[in-house]
Amino acid sequence: MNTDLARHYATDAENIRLARSPHGRLEFLRTQELLRRSLATPAAVLDVGGGTGVHAEWLARDGHTVHLIDLVPAHVDAASMLPGVTAQVADARQLPVSDAGNDAVLMLGPLYHLVDQADRARALAEARRVLRPGGVLAAAGISRYLSVVETGTNGTLDATLMSSVEAVIASGRYDGHVGFTPTHWHTADELRVEIQSAGFSDVEVYGVEGPAWAALDVAGMDAFPALAHSALHCARLVEQDPSLINASAHFLAVARSPSAD
Repeated sequence: MNTDLARHYATDAENIRLARSPHGRLEFLRTQELLRRSLATPAAVLDVGGGTGVHAEWLARDGHTVHLIDLVPAHVDAASMLPGVTAQVADARQLPVSDAGNDAVLMLGPLYHLVDQADRARALAEARRVLRPGGVLAAAGISRYLSVVETGTNGTLDATLMSSVEAVIASGRYDGHVGFTPTHWHTADELRVEIQSAGFSDVEVYGVEGPAWAALDVAGMDAFPALAHSALHCARLVEQDPSLINASAHFLAVARSPSAD
């Protein structure tokens, strides 16, 4: 297991991240919305890299059967306590799951933690293997433009950050300059191509938070209830607009495994 990754998530589990900031709350609401559009109920859902079960919990409440995979044993222990959720420790690149046994596979974290393209391709191949024909893949990516939007909005973009911000925009290699661990950040087009190259069809990429997320953070948590409604409308209006999709902090790609002939 990646020890840096385990150390980071030991103190910053996904359920904490999605609750502590306005843009995290917006991300959670929009991820729920986009997944509910795509998943028929009931479904057998494999939640790969699902952490402590922040999404597995509500998916199980919605009537899905959820099996969660995560690298961090403490996350698996927490997720296994959730009603309707089973969990085990494993790697997205080698899933201990039988072929074609799942209606949906969620990858809401693995792709950006796998900094080498070959590892991302391997994880996507595993997702395709364990999906039934015509099953749904939902895979998240972080936008290459996250840090320039965030730091440019909150007043922290200065000469000391310029080279790091330029580098992630150019290459997708994120060095940790605004917190988090070194990761790979996508453009919407790059994420689409990677998923198509893995053999998935009907690939649709959505901007999750839309362009208003950084302004929500500047306004603060107390202002979120008053501003969230408009931010959600904004995100929906431009969720696939090619001129604005990369202004989201995250993407969600939804695709299908090939149908049986």
